[in-house]
Amino acid sequence: MTDRTAETGNVLLSRERLQVRVREMAAEISADYAGQDILVIGVLKGAVFFTADLVREMSIPCEMDFMAVSSYGSATHSSGVVRITKDLDAPIEGRHVLLVEDIVDSGRTLRYLLRNLAAREPASLEVCALLSKPAADRLDLRTRYVGFRLPDVFVIGYGLDAGERYRELPYISELSEQATGR
Repeated sequence: MTDRTAETGNVLLSRERLQVRVREMAAEISADYAGQDILVIGVLKGAVFFTADLVREMSIPCEMDFMAVSSYGSATHSSGVVRITKDLDAPIEGRHVLLVEDIVDSGRTLRYLLRNLAAREPASLEVCALLSKPAADRLDLRTRYVGFRLPDVFVIGYGLDAGERYRELPYISELSEQATGR
């Protein structure tokens, strides 16, 4: 793999730092859910790499499912309108659910998902987010596990994209003006 940092911008979180934090979060989740049957729900597409790495590092058995939601389209700012584009394959009623998000940005998407999933009556519903930004704190959302807090910049890599590009990067970078074509 070639070094694309000149194209993509300032690296905020290296591959190594991500791996260490994912292991730490997996250990915490494994301890908290020891002896319980949990369902891990990854939010597509952004959380796919994080969800896969997290589950592989967990020491407890779990089931996985995925949801896809849209609030960005191809833009770098949320439209404010959230819609489910792929729903869960199975009911979650009575299950212990861990919702895995790539990033809690404005918090609107997470708030929508929490309301939607809570209405399905899981036994418990917790959130694990790799990244969180300051704007999300204003909504006072309950995020039990947070990997990193970032400043209010648009980031790419490790599943996060800009117009469906840069998801494959093994690190998280601030989106550069060069990458946006501005």
